[in-house]
Amino acid sequence: MSSVVTTIKPTSNTSALNTETGSNGEVKRLHHIPRPVNKEAERKWLLEQMAGAFRIFAKLGFSDGSSGHISLRDPIEPRTFWINPYGVHFALLKVSDMVRVDEEGNRVAGADKPVNAAGFIIHSAIHQRRPDIHAACHMHSPYGRAWSTFGRGIDMFNQDSCMFYDDLSVYPAFGGVVFAKEEGQRLAEYLGPKNKNLIMQNHGLLTAGGTVAEAAAFFIALERACQTQLLVEASTAPGSIGASEGILKKTLVDDETATYTKKGTGTPEVMYMQFEPEYQLILKETGGDFLN
Repeated sequence: MSSVVTTIKPTSNTSALNTETGSNGEVKRLHHIPRPVNKEAERKWLLEQMAGAFRIFAKLGFSDGSSGHISLRDPIEPRTFWINPYGVHFALLKVSDMVRVDEEGNRVAGADKPVNAAGFIIHSAIHQRRPDIHAACHMHSPYGRAWSTFGRGIDMFNQDSCMFYDDLSVYPAFGGVVFAKEEGQRLAEYLGPKNKNLIMQNHGLLTAGGTVAEAAAFFIALERACQTQLLVEASTAPGSIGASEGILKKTLVDDETATYTKKGTGTPEVMYMQFEPEYQLILKETGGDFLN
């Protein structure tokens, strides 16, 4: 008996790869941010991302008592923004816990709970100065807090570091807990007109984006980049095992390659896709209880 061989033909000639090559030969990654069709649905979608981001941050060890906040510009009333209530653990936050405030800090919607004054001052200044920023994250994460001590940016050590090429500012000062409006304005000023990421000396990290997903993905990536920076510095420091073995030179990605890599790893669409797997996992692990 002869065997029958079945040939499976593709249903179309569309590539399964998430890239396309332009007429100039440049390879472009294809990603899409699935924005809802109306502003009411977009508000709900973004608030669900916000609550999910807090659960992810808790899982990654970024919770630190009452410190840390995410803000979200309201898509319907953009001169107001949502922020998490003060003193609630990230792992317990739900959509219904979020508070919407105006530019003066008055509650206009959401939960009837107090918000962190320092967090309001920082986020309000950023949202007022940067209309392109719709979400911002600030946490006292372990490696970001440690690296911030040096008051300097990160080196382009690898592909992931290049997410922040020409997109990272440093605020080289620390004046204690932010209770003055002027301090919030200074932070926003150092972030600048286009950058979305900030290292705050002796304080920690702040990241931003057009969506919660982008801002949260940047935060996770910057925290890990700070961890890498600390590991490399420790491995090459005088007296270290690395130095005793002759590991002294740090090889950096050059500017041209870093620019090219940033275009493929640090765009809003790519950062959205960096966040999406984490979000889907936290949905499964929690049963989506944070959506309430």
